[in-house]
Amino acid sequence: MQRAYDQVVHDVAIQKLPVIFCLDRAGLVGEDGPTHHGAYDIAYFRCVPNMIISAPMNESELRNLMYTAQLETTVLPFVIRYPRGEGVMPEWKTEMKAIEIGKGRKIKEGTDIAILSLGHPGNFAAAAIRELKNDGLNPGHYDMRFAKPLDEELLHEALSHYEKIVTVEDGTVTGGFGTAILEFMAQHNYKNEVKILGIPDRIVEHGTLKELHHECHYDAAAIADAVKEMMKDKIHVSQLMG
Repeated sequence: MQRAYDQVVHDVAIQKLPVIFCLDRAGLVGEDGPTHHGAYDIAYFRCVPNMIISAPMNESELRNLMYTAQLETTVLPFVIRYPRGEGVMPEWKTEMKAIEIGKGRKIKEGTDIAILSLGHPGNFAAAAIRELKNDGLNPGHYDMRFAKPLDEELLHEALSHYEKIVTVEDGTVTGGFGTAILEFMAQHNYKNEVKILGIPDRIVEHGTLKELHHECHYDAAAIADAVKEMMKDKIHVSQLMG
């Protein structure tokens, strides 16, 4: 039942071997259906010691992560998860650069609420933020890059500056990236309000990627709705004052 998983644990992680796991079709895969969705890898790799778990937001980030993974200075197992589907960069053939393992990036400064994204749903978050301007909302946005190790410095910054947090991932919400954020918050006594978006704890059937992202409530519209729901008091005050 768990033989392949045992191979990762016994033959790689325990020995701290720098094996690179390139996880194609990570997340929802559309018409290939429930047998092919890559929903669970963040959760089941995150609990294995010595594992590095990464997810690029775009093609440039994917190139940088693959370059980083094969460097001699990278001495631990390295997971790179990327989705099925089309890219987002017309000019994708960028210079490959090393990324510091466990370091995310702040894409946008904001007020009151921040979106922490892992992997390509960061593009949904960016689209949602553009739409939220019409509601007078200005979320911050952090592309975390790594589910393990987490960028603790970036998380302390986000959790200290923003009362409300939305996490977005293309993986199961049970034990995944959002759960890692909650664990970090509990460890450091943060009390922020958090909403976790991702693949729900149920079997997701066939459909186009656009349909399934919408059905699972983590496309751009769903992210915008989650932000508006968490910020409804501010929206109401703005409307009264307007």
